[in-house]
Amino acid sequence: MKKITYLILTAFLLPLATWSQCRQFTKTNCLPALQGYVQNDNYNSAILVPGDEAELLLTFYAGKEYRMVVCSKPILGQVTYEILDTNQELIHKGNTVDSNIFDFRMATTQQLIVRISVPELTHETAIIPDGCVAVMVGFKE
Repeated sequence: MKKITYLILTAFLLPLATWSQCRQFTKTNCLPALQGYVQNDNYNSAILVPGDEAELLLTFYAGKEYRMVVCSKPILGQVTYEILDTNQELIHKGNTVDSNIFDFRMATTQQLIVRISVPELTHETAIIPDGCVAVMVGFKE
């Protein structure tokens, strides 16, 4: 009975601990890049592994100046991101090593797609690394 209770507790607490680590990473490493901007109160992050892709749909309003920050744990390597309109037209492309900050102003209110790609592993390993990837958005008042 104790083993079953331990397994159930582990199943619920392990994801919570991982989520907390990702939240702390985002607060420490990503949030400072929004200095001078007001964070939009959305917390957009995920634990990803090599080869993963994720998409996020965000709404931006006309006349506002925005800053988007994409950051990731270094263990994931050079994570790339693309910002596309809803017609899949590329607006901006960057990565978390060279250009993880994108400043822009919206002419019209619209939704944009942020597509994140974690590179595949270059060599076989017994342990597949995972790490936090976060997308933070701020605006100027």
